[in-house]
Amino acid sequence: MIRGSDRALIVRVDTGTAELIPDPDLPDAWLLKLNGTAQSHVDLNDPTLIAFDYIRRFADVIDAVSPSGALDVLHLGGGALTLPRCLSVLRSGSRQRVVELDRALAELVTTRLPLDDPDIELIIADARAALEQAEPASADVIVADIFTGNKVPPHVSTVEFAQAARRVLRPGGWYLANIMDVAPLTTARRQAATLREVFTQVAVVADAALLRGRGTGNLLVVAGDDPEGIRKLTRRIAADPTRARVEHGPRLADFIRTAQPRRDG
Repeated sequence: MIRGSDRALIVRVDTGTAELIPDPDLPDAWLLKLNGTAQSHVDLNDPTLIAFDYIRRFADVIDAVSPSGALDVLHLGGGALTLPRCLSVLRSGSRQRVVELDRALAELVTTRLPLDDPDIELIIADARAALEQAEPASADVIVADIFTGNKVPPHVSTVEFAQAARRVLRPGGWYLANIMDVAPLTTARRQAATLREVFTQVAVVADAALLRGRGTGNLLVVAGDDPEGIRKLTRRIAADPTRARVEHGPRLADFIRTAQPRRDG
């Protein structure tokens, strides 16, 4: 663990250059940058204190759509393990598997920002390969936060990938994906169209301004088969002070427009 240091740590990892930068306002809090882009923030003293809105929104969505108690969660994409750390507190006893492609990055994070929860398992693998090898009906929630630069790799954003995710989810389970996009939100629209080919309930959660085509930001795409989960999510986001909005049903169809599902090949 990095303690008593006010200097950034810069390390060469498999996918480029990682930086661990101390938070000037919080002791034992760290910002992870990957190739110059802010990727994760972790407060070792309070894992539930989340600096990035989209990760907080992941936690809020999981809380809204999933039953209370411990969960089995499959995380595709690791970073600094911010969300798994948070869920280990909010959903004590949850069994979490985290798939990370970059072995050197995973070693940096677990060495310098170690985990205290033995129920968090870190797996070094490609996200799609790990998903396809996972046991059927073994997860309550799948979280996909997978990027090459600021783009979601094509092989983890297709109909076939979504079908693999649905196979791994238990009945009533949920698939959540993070997308970074800019107007006209082409990537997000296509991902929503893709997931709608596989799941009966699909919603997009994002700041209202971003949905209106202003700026660049993160959108969460939520997919499952439980209408009540979407109703709970809509009520939860309606109370969100960040002015987020849920696009679902007819509004989702308007959002998708003419976007076509992405398929392998």
